[in-house]
Amino acid sequence: MNPVLQEKKFAPAEGQTVIIEDGQAMTVKGCIVKTCLLLVLMLVAAAYTWKVTYESINPSSPMWYMMGGCIAGFVLALIISFSPKTAPYLSPLYAVAEGLMLGCISAIYNQSANTATAEAAANTQAISNIISGAILLTVITAFVMLLLYRSGAVKVDNRFYRIMKVALVSIMVFYLIGIVVMLFGGTEGKFYSLFFGNSILAIVINIVIVAVAAFSLMMDFDLIVKGSQMGAPKYMEWYAAFGLIVTLVWLYLEILRLLARFSSRN
Repeated sequence: MNPVLQEKKFAPAEGQTVIIEDGQAMTVKGCIVKTCLLLVLMLVAAAYTWKVTYESINPSSPMWYMMGGCIAGFVLALIISFSPKTAPYLSPLYAVAEGLMLGCISAIYNQSANTATAEAAANTQAISNIISGAILLTVITAFVMLLLYRSGAVKVDNRFYRIMKVALVSIMVFYLIGIVVMLFGGTEGKFYSLFFGNSILAIVINIVIVAVAAFSLMMDFDLIVKGSQMGAPKYMEWYAAFGLIVTLVWLYLEILRLLARFSSRN
């Protein structure tokens, strides 16, 4: 399950009774509003670093934005995860940090097709289509998952949570192995191709990860609803919005990787 959104964080501690005054309890509507605010902040930051990447004279300058956003986002995510009360203050900063990172990463995908060949212009446009396609597919996927959850077509019960937990742990192990391969295995060989190449097996694994990320959204929706039913405090709206952003960013990056792999095969 999402390491950020967990039911125990919305429920009061065992043996503790929390009295929430009227209007001070978490609501689903409040979570939606705050999620939209975080998305706007993230998109503005991403647009800025996208522009900086193309206007920068020094090619290494945008990398500082990407690395800075990545590190800041990771640190902020840890603080918010361990101290949900900080979410109203730190989750907007987290959204900005993620936006700085995503803008650079998206621009790097776009620039990856820029070569000295005559095909550069056409390929650049193709990569641009991949980025817009990744954004569109992320939005559509989130909407479809919400419809499936609201309709009850997919039951988000204990069995669903157990299956997803196994899938997410497996993906985490896969990511760790990929990091080891990247650091110590060089940039050639079957193992490197499996994690970073465009082979059929790499694409299949990528599709599975996209599916798991998509179904993770259903768990997020379920925990947000449960949190509102438990009468969680108002600041948990920011915490829930933060957790939802974490999953959406993951989904977008995996969809972007998948589309880039398909494009490179063409």
